[in-house]
Amino acid sequence: MAALLAAASHAAAQTAPSVTVQSTRDPVDKSYRKMIAGMDIFERHRALAPQATLRFQLLPRLPTTQLDGITLRVAGDTISLPVTVAPDHTFTLERNAQALKEDAALIASRKTSTLTWRAQVRSPNVPEGMRRLGDLRLECLVGVEAGLLSNNSQFFAWLDQLFTSAESICNAPDGNYLFFADRPVAGITLFDGNLSANLPPTALHAGGTQTAATLPYCDCQVLLDRAYYAPIWDQRWSDETLLSFKDQPSPL
Repeated sequence: MAALLAAASHAAAQTAPSVTVQSTRDPVDKSYRKMIAGMDIFERHRALAPQATLRFQLLPRLPTTQLDGITLRVAGDTISLPVTVAPDHTFTLERNAQALKEDAALIASRKTSTLTWRAQVRSPNVPEGMRRLGDLRLECLVGVEAGLLSNNSQFFAWLDQLFTSAESICNAPDGNYLFFADRPVAGITLFDGNLSANLPPTALHAGGTQTAATLPYCDCQVLLDRAYYAPIWDQRWSDETLLSFKDQPSPL
């Protein structure tokens, strides 16, 4: 049976007409519709971080990536809207009905395969060098809904379509949503009222499982020493839980 199927498939390939599809967009450009959907989920789940603001953030994916001077624009069939990028490489998006109608893309002036994208949710009055768990929970929801995660491998891109919702990823112990600290991390401690706990080493550096073969498919390529998992799925820790980061010593 397998041989018959293979033969039929080969015959169909030989007789099928050739179709050439012209594409003007990089397949890893960000979808404007999805990013607006990320903004919508931010509003729907504001209870996680009632006073927080949302921005999107550009991060380097390759050692050669230069973010300074980068420009962004929303491009559709008939529309092109510039997007202001702040000195810290963050930005916000305006809602535009025409861009939504045209299924526009967010296009960077750098090759998108050299960039990593994340949502940035920040509540006021969080101590310097710490992160609030409710903010991270909301960052995950926005990031997944907005389609910010990307890999060069088309296999991984196909797998992304199997996930049913942002909630199913961000509320699962094995959701594996990576966050990036501001500096290389040697340890993370959780503080929630009188409770405290150190995250295990497997929460650091993308779980410590990356190899030379797998690293190109992780958007933590040049941020591995800053990559960490947070217990955003664990309801035993409240949204007010603070993560304190122990900096990794600088090499001599």
